Amino acid sequence: MSDVIALDAMGGDDAPAATVDGALLAAAEGIPVVLVGDSEVLGRELNARGGAPHGLRIVHAPDIVGMGDKAAREVRRQRETSLYVGTELVRDGEAAALVTMGNTGAAMATALVVLGRIKGIERPALGAVIPTVIDRPVMLLDVGANADARTSHLVQFAHMGSAYMRTVHGIEQPRVALLSIGEESSKGSQLVIETHEHLAKDAGVRFIGNIESRDLLSGDADVIVTDGFTGNVCLKLAEGLVAMLFEQMRSAAKSSLRSKVGGALLLPALRGVRGRLDYRVYGAVPLLGVQGGVFIGHGRSDGAAVASALRTAYQAAQGGMLRALEVSATESPSAEADAESA
Repeated sequence: MSDVIALDAMGGDDAPAATVDGALLAAAEGIPVVLVGDSEVLGRELNARGGAPHGLRIVHAPDIVGMGDKAAREVRRQRETSLYVGTELVRDGEAAALVTMGNTGAAMATALVVLGRIKGIERPALGAVIPTVIDRPVMLLDVGANADARTSHLVQFAHMGSAYMRTVHGIEQPRVALLSIGEESSKGSQLVIETHEHLAKDAGVRFIGNIESRDLLSGDADVIVTDGFTGNVCLKLAEGLVAMLFEQMRSAAKSSLRSKVGGALLLPALRGVRGRLDYRVYGAVPLLGVQGGVFIGHGRSDGAAVASALRTAYQAAQGGMLRALEVSATESPSAEADAESA
């Protein structure tokens, strides 16, 4: 298996400029990267930056996946796009993982078509690793792959999230929490109540009970499980609140002479906090549950975010993420049901 990370160099709002910048930053750290996209366009971008460093190569893919919803429905017919070709590199063992900043729906659909699901996993999930106020990351999943979910899906998410945090972030016994409107086991929707009951009896995860959204960034849990609709809303709300908070502090620091002096004194500490809460720290979210490493980043990612995504994908591949997920799938409810029916 190759340790190269394939980058969909044509995906994203600022591609290929941002993706090439990110690839160069990652390559400078010793991360092997292959750029997938129009070779002529990418060649020009690299030449404008002094040429490709040793080890950075291009795999030609002439077509581009659009950012509209229609693109996700046409992946089967778009086999020469940078997204499709990059995913094939993962399937064929020529790349350890794929990173894309392009259309999320298209990336998920392509991964399912080309790679398929891990045996025992009913639904793949997008797991966002979020920095917390105590400098210990938490994974929130699902954040958009499944708007609706069943109890068995959420239990599988708990297992996959635990496997990821254990292998990639070195947390030996990840604490798993279930997102709800109260800490009591009787609080929440019927889905949450039933899932709480199952997780409480599941010896395969370290379940610590329900957690409320106000504690999302507290660091009290290492994995927080929810459905994709709720998770996506929480993630975007958290990103928006963090951005608004620092914008308000910046404006307040300029409002008077006293504020300017105080702001100057606080600036180093505030920059540190902002750095920990910046989505670019990890750059992309993993699509857990497919037979290969797939990482999906923000469409608006700049070069630094792309480099972070490549770094995350490389660390995951080196840490044995896929094997850990395959093992976690054997502990899932659907795997147990399959064994009973065999």
